[in-house]
Amino acid sequence: MVSDYSQYAWLIPLFPLIAFLALTAMGRQLKDLGIYISIFAMFASFIVAVLIFVERIGGKVEDYTWDKLNWLQVGDFTLSMGFEVNNLNALMLVIVTLVSLLVNIYSRGYMKGDERIHVFFGYIALFSFSMLGLVISENMLELYIFWELVGVCSFLLVGFWYFKPEAKAAAKKAFIVTRIGDVGLFLGILLLFWYMPGHALDFTSIHNAFTTGKIDPTIVTWIAVLIFIGAMGKSGQFPLHTWLPDAMEGPTPISALIHAATMVAAGVYLVARTFDIFHASPDALLVVAYVGGFTAIFAATIGIAQNDIKRILAYSTVSQLGYMMMALGIGVSYTSGMFHLFTHAFFKALLFLGAGSVIHAVHTQDINEMGGLSRKMKITTWTFAIGTLALSGIFPFAGFWSKDMILTEAYEHNQLLFWVGVIAAFFTAFYMSRLFFLVFLGSPRGKAHGHDDHAHEPHESPSTMTIPLIILAVLAVVAGFVNTPFNEWLGHWLTGQEHDEKANWIVIILSTLAGLLGIGLGYLIYLKRTIPRDVISGKLPWLYTLLNRKYFVDEIYDGLIVKPLRGLGWILELIDVYIIDGIVRLVAFTVVSLGRLGSRLQNGQMQTYGVIMILGMLILALAIAGRRFIHAG
Repeated sequence: MVSDYSQYAWLIPLFPLIAFLALTAMGRQLKDLGIYISIFAMFASFIVAVLIFVERIGGKVEDYTWDKLNWLQVGDFTLSMGFEVNNLNALMLVIVTLVSLLVNIYSRGYMKGDERIHVFFGYIALFSFSMLGLVISENMLELYIFWELVGVCSFLLVGFWYFKPEAKAAAKKAFIVTRIGDVGLFLGILLLFWYMPGHALDFTSIHNAFTTGKIDPTIVTWIAVLIFIGAMGKSGQFPLHTWLPDAMEGPTPISALIHAATMVAAGVYLVARTFDIFHASPDALLVVAYVGGFTAIFAATIGIAQNDIKRILAYSTVSQLGYMMMALGIGVSYTSGMFHLFTHAFFKALLFLGAGSVIHAVHTQDINEMGGLSRKMKITTWTFAIGTLALSGIFPFAGFWSKDMILTEAYEHNQLLFWVGVIAAFFTAFYMSRLFFLVFLGSPRGKAHGHDDHAHEPHESPSTMTIPLIILAVLAVVAGFVNTPFNEWLGHWLTGQEHDEKANWIVIILSTLAGLLGIGLGYLIYLKRTIPRDVISGKLPWLYTLLNRKYFVDEIYDGLIVKPLRGLGWILELIDVYIIDGIVRLVAFTVVSLGRLGSRLQNGQMQTYGVIMILGMLILALAIAGRRFIHAG
């Protein structure tokens, strides 16, 4: 069956691009109309994405590729640009456009009063255009161009409040750290170009080459690992994860967009999109699996000792991205990883936007200065509770189904990673219950509740902010049912292969127990207070400090990389200023001095000329006499 709507997929990124250009050119003049232009553009993109998605799930639709734009030609080689639509990126198009649309609507309330609001919406439009262009890219080089555009947009949005030193530092950090991964991806593309038959970079040719084993296995491993390094940067995998928590300095709607549907999702999508390469290299899959597993538990342990509401959610994202990478690395297929990306997009966007609603009400991000918000922010409380249960993997919320699919595959193929996943699930439930109980339940406390002269009375957010929360909460409940052990529709639809996966009750019981134990422990410590809050910090202060300071990874980087490079830069600066520039200045000084000396001698006075002539004759006579003396000797 030939697609009717896929041929119009190019419109999906075009709408936000037009919005960006309009807001950039006439943002101040458009005023509030500019906001509605951005929202309408994302709505139009969402409608087209839904039409394509519905068409593809409604029947057997062939993959659609348009590559008629000849972008670069060198000799016999021609690099074409275009777009491609298949089931994998059709799913991504719906995720990105829906979350972006809801973030746009939410931002109208959250950013109200900001004098640069038109710039903010322009950046969001450009960010959405970049991610959507990446999703439908027809070849690796085109994907890389949009990949870099996504990085530029993250820099602009994380540092949107540029007058804050922390925001400027976070923007630069995000840009630099992700560039490290991008170098790996670029090298992987170069290797791919060199060894691919006909130097083809389109995904169809890549599929054919790597499924038929036309490339040397060692080269395949190198290509896959280099591509994964690029994914590590964007998706915040250890050790390139440090930029992601700092990116919380940007406006909260951008945190939701980055963590749910755009930048961090790009890395997972890249591995899934090039899964043929990884599947051809068991060693590369092991790298992906173990880096993902380590990142999942590493970030989860850090999350339990953070006090900033957005940073807790940021480390949660790093941990969940580790889950997704672990699922991809197990190598059964990319279904479980993409399924978790699908569900995670909704409940993580919900949690970040819920956190934004809280911050908007109490004007602080420290969870120790909150409490009792459930009494005055009922919609935010209930929707945040749904997001918390979904992230904690509690039945029947969306996170339960996708997390258990990952753990089931791990249980059957790698027991070590299975137990890593279970322990990470326990920590996730614990730090999320800690966050929820401290923020929404218990007694009000801190300056946000009238305990000082600068108090702010909490109140529910406006409807432009709460409506997106309600929609995302519904999705966080129902999204998981698209793929359960009893109805594996998504896996079959994504890959075209039958999945004979049954419910593993051992996994279901263990993962559910881990989630309930984490929530129960959080309840006993932070709400019931049966267990003292300082049970860890009091008896094991070194452990609490280690977790609170994020294992000192930033300090280690600063000592091993930043300071040595800064010292090297200082030495090179000295060489540049005092040796290279010094030689240039010395030559210039010598020439100028000789010129000045000549100008003084040529002063028009006869006595001066006579003295010079006598001196010259004397020097000449001495030279002749000296020469004769030497020859006589």
